[in-house]
Amino acid sequence: MNDSLPPCPECSSTYSYELGALLVCPECGHEWSAAADAAEAEAGARAARVIKDAVGNVLADGDTVTVIKDLKIKGSSTVIKVGTKVRGIRLMDGVGDHDIDCKVDGVGPMQLKSSVVKKS
Repeated sequence: MNDSLPPCPECSSTYSYELGALLVCPECGHEWSAAADAAEAEAGARAARVIKDAVGNVLADGDTVTVIKDLKIKGSSTVIKVGTKVRGIRLMDGVGDHDIDCKVDGVGPMQLKSSVVKKS
């Protein structure tokens, strides 16, 4: 009926209508908040974010990367050396700009910045 309203998330009906602060589907009876629909769209936009390594290659989950500079580990005297290979990375929204979750051999699980790695 109304082209500006989103379709029903349950049955994909295009006949949704507003009832106060809620959106309602007349076919399946599902009610949802328009604000929740906008939040889901924003979450989808964040999921579509492209993460690139230091030289511009697009990274994906499960890739193997190489560290391009020595990394001091906060709270430890250990250093991750240049050339260390990290296998099976996972991309995520971490603290600050740390967007790679991984397990470094000999060090353990940690988060890295994509700006200090190169895709292998």
